Amino acid sequence: MQDSTSSPTVVITGASSGIGLGLAEAYLERGFNVVANARTDERLAAAAKQLGNPARFLGVAGDIGKRDTAAQLIARAVQRFGQVDVLINNAGIFNAKPFVDYTEEELDQLVVTNLKGFVYASQAAAKHMIPRRKGHIVNITAGIALQPNLKVPALVPVLVKGGINAATRALALELSPHNIQVNAVAPGIVDTPMHPSENHGFLGGLAPAGRIATVREIADAVLYLTSAGFTSGVVLAVDGGASAGTW
Repeated sequence: MQDSTSSPTVVITGASSGIGLGLAEAYLERGFNVVANARTDERLAAAAKQLGNPARFLGVAGDIGKRDTAAQLIARAVQRFGQVDVLINNAGIFNAKPFVDYTEEELDQLVVTNLKGFVYASQAAAKHMIPRRKGHIVNITAGIALQPNLKVPALVPVLVKGGINAATRALALELSPHNIQVNAVAPGIVDTPMHPSENHGFLGGLAPAGRIATVREIADAVLYLTSAGFTSGVVLAVDGGASAGTW
């Protein structure tokens, strides 16, 4: 059996389902230790069971929009596995609706989870990575933040995810002297439980490719970035061409 303390470690937020769970599976296959965050222990236990309860999987429950949760996530990863090599900021809420209909509560939820979750987790990871002079941060954003679509009104998610796209480039510059890479993957619509199968026909028509993405296709893009040693400041669209231009 491989010694988990000699394996690289990835921290994944929002890892109990959908893209996050697919990322956990993909990195376990690569031989990584996986430290997963979700809101509850129950969700993490279910994810661990689905993954086969691997010894290299550690769940840390809590709201990633809180600074203490982010700090604890990195601290627990270091305590268990010795270091954090990769942080994937995957946790996020996407709420598509007309701009004038967003409520104060919905705005707060989007800002806390999507924006504060990115900031706090990245701060905690960077504090660990800077003295090691090694590390990689990947942000899961949204293709629609690169190319808004009249058929999918989503101003507030576009605002927040678009800001993280820009922040990815800025943080890549700031952390590059410390040999830390920062990139983003901007998915289109992905086949996850949030999209019932009866909607896949319409959703697939929102991309030139004529279909929606699989979770594994998003995970493959993240795996590529974290294995590309001279790539930083990139926002990689994985959206079937939807952000390439007018079509």
